[in-house]
Amino acid sequence: MKLSEIIAVSGMAGLYKTVAQAKGSVIVESLEDKKRMPVYASQRVHTLEAISVFCTDKDIPLADVFKKIAEKENKGPALDHKSSEADMIKYLGEVLPDFDKERVHTSDIRKMLMWYNILQKNNMLDFEEETPVAEGEEGKADLPVSENAPVKKAAPKHQQKQSAPKPQKAAGGMKQTVRKTGVA
Repeated sequence: MKLSEIIAVSGMAGLYKTVAQAKGSVIVESLEDKKRMPVYASQRVHTLEAISVFCTDKDIPLADVFKKIAEKENKGPALDHKSSEADMIKYLGEVLPDFDKERVHTSDIRKMLMWYNILQKNNMLDFEEETPVAEGEEGKADLPVSENAPVKKAAPKHQQKQSAPKPQKAAGGMKQTVRKTGVA
């Protein structure tokens, strides 16, 4: 599962995966109870891929934090998100010792632990790594090329662009256009 497919909606507890797009909204499915609902463009939506944790050196992506928690817990459940503030701060300090204690709030730690436990319960902790595409390689596919295949040459520029025929002027100087009536 890709983290770009898993979203958190502001004002709604839990995590959701995108199922389909509708006009002016996205249809999401809750990872906890599998209920589907629309999320509108006016709501704040964040993909888990775009979230990172403040650290003293640099920000660390949420996927890396989840991997560190999974290593610590042997892919088991993490500390409950309803634990005391001191326990949650101590737990995150064990997992991520260099997190910025001034900018990472207890509510942020609570969300991270809740999200991790939801993903762990649904066996979604194996995140697929997206391979970066080299510059200029976006649309190219690796297709086998036959040595005997004819090479297709592009037409010269003057032949590529064909414009629609211009309407002829009638005897009175007015433009005459052809209308399709549907009768053959």
